[in-house]
Amino acid sequence: AWNYGASLKNNQKNAYFFGYIDGYDKPHPEDGSKQSADTLSGLKVTGEQTFTVKLNQKFSTFPDTLGYPAYAPLPQAFFNDHATWLQKPVGNGPYTIDSYTKGSQMALKKWDAYPGPDKAQNGGVTLKVYTDNNTAYTDLLAGNLDLVDDVPAAQLKNAKSDLGDRYINTPAGIIQTLAFPFYDKKWNAAGSEKVRTGLSRAINRDQITETIFQKTRTPATDWTSPVLGKEGGFQDGLCGDACDYDPAAAKKLIQEGGGLPGGQIKITYNADTGSHKQWVDAVCNSINNALDNDKACVGNPVGTFADFRSQITAKKMSGPFRAGWQMDYPLIQNFLQPLYYTNASSNDGKWSNKDFDKLVNEANAETDTTKAVAKFQEAEKVVRDNMAAIPLWYQNGSAGYSERLSNVKLNPFSVPVYNEIKVG
Repeated sequence: AWNYGASLKNNQKNAYFFGYIDGYDKPHPEDGSKQSADTLSGLKVTGEQTFTVKLNQKFSTFPDTLGYPAYAPLPQAFFNDHATWLQKPVGNGPYTIDSYTKGSQMALKKWDAYPGPDKAQNGGVTLKVYTDNNTAYTDLLAGNLDLVDDVPAAQLKNAKSDLGDRYINTPAGIIQTLAFPFYDKKWNAAGSEKVRTGLSRAINRDQITETIFQKTRTPATDWTSPVLGKEGGFQDGLCGDACDYDPAAAKKLIQEGGGLPGGQIKITYNADTGSHKQWVDAVCNSINNALDNDKACVGNPVGTFADFRSQITAKKMSGPFRAGWQMDYPLIQNFLQPLYYTNASSNDGKWSNKDFDKLVNEANAETDTTKAVAKFQEAEKVVRDNMAAIPLWYQNGSAGYSERLSNVKLNPFSVPVYNEIKVG
């Protein structure tokens, strides 16, 4: 499964997770050269259910990353009859897949012979796809749906009165930021960090999280997430005054940095999910009010998430754009390296800084967790001083469920713990 994921010819979006493994450059050359192997030389089978992994760089917390789905095993059927597997996948949890209609729904039923400790407490789950989560919420209230795993912003003010104790609002490992296209000279010019910091100071995070999100978001004061805890690297206030709303300071910084590129910024976002229009409009209103200029900032909606992502990948952004990050695994490394390290997998703005890269390398090589975390926080201060991305808010998981369910909760990734839900 790992060799399949790493191989360039299979074009897997998760391939970069195997980039730490020795020999990755052979099945997955990054420089456009021809693939010269199908397997990772760093993997050695040592028994029927065991293999060893040799890394190409020091990464002391690598074992902690292995809970991420990119590293999950795959059944023989995946390789033997791939087309059939795509039509009816085989998972490896407490359920089996009963039926599957791509883009519509997947019906799971309890697997009685499941050998793991997390056995299903219910007979099965039908996962339904909605293109608008407002419709899903309406279905929940009408009794046509048991669980909504993302309460839309427009419904948050009513959720408590609609659902009472059946409304869940818990911290999750998610942060929303505004990223910048550093491949555009205007955003990489000397002094442009002052413009970015000025924009950060023009955003009234307290007001937006309260009025738009009904406190299901918390103003960000660093670039990680409170779910990491202090020991895990969350540092409340690391952003300092750069994340404090101050219109006078915002104006001054933007002026000192040479003004807004082109006189106006357009915040690009996908309009199909996540209530992004509401908060982008609110962020622009806040910036416009702070700068006394009602044309300083406008929203730039893109129809679908897929189209939005393909424009980002094609480096077509000309101004700030929505960037959300949900942790793959609960490590400070995961909030920093994939997003800000030179040419990293999710460094969509193509920011690059030698000091940051050096500190990340040193942190990864550190075997003492406390020392590693301290190094990562030093690296995070480089992100702050350059305002590589503007941190907006930490996101809670918000969900609602029907009267026939009990024992419903969200995990730190904001996903319902389906196998523990009880029915009736």
